[in-house]
Amino acid sequence: MKKLMITLMVCLPLLASAQANTWEMPDAAVTAQQGNPDAKYLEGAVPVVDGKVCFTTTIKAPGKTASQIYDIVKNELTSMTKEKNQFENSRVAMDDPTQKIIGGTYQEWLVFKSTALVLDRTRLMYHLLAEYKDGEVTLRMTRINYLYEEERTPETYKAEEWITDEYGLTKKKNKLARVSGKFRRKTIDRKDYIFKRFETLLTK
Repeated sequence: MKKLMITLMVCLPLLASAQANTWEMPDAAVTAQQGNPDAKYLEGAVPVVDGKVCFTTTIKAPGKTASQIYDIVKNELTSMTKEKNQFENSRVAMDDPTQKIIGGTYQEWLVFKSTALVLDRTRLMYHLLAEYKDGEVTLRMTRINYLYEEERTPETYKAEEWITDEYGLTKKKNKLARVSGKFRRKTIDRKDYIFKRFETLLTK
């Protein structure tokens, strides 16, 4: 018993720290706001286009040519595949210079909670597409799926059946749903981080 306790004390804190979202700063958690602290994640926060969840943003890059934007975007899409939270399946999978579209497919750990005794996470899978031209790029994060509890009893979810307003919120639409709500919250956080990252690079 004493040996087991020592093992837990040594190993579990290391596991917890190793499994945190590497892109998420400790102070990046949603702070209390006047009213509902979940306001950012409520009705309308997960757009559905032609029946599919699709997050979209258009970033202006004044003075940059399509070629310059392509180089920046390709470098960043490639860099993302090498991050610690990524699986080996992550890769730049599409590069069409004629249509001026480049994109990657990603599989990564998305951590909900990590402590010495609890590790709650899911595999997040999505496509990230960039359509670029002189002075502008449009990013789309779509084909979002989850593989949850894969180390125990695997469960798969499509974003369209899990994090939309219908499934990710309570009936009154004023709170996140008890289970699927955490997927909705962290997916939006991850999307915000990725879009902001590209915006920062392209507006330098």
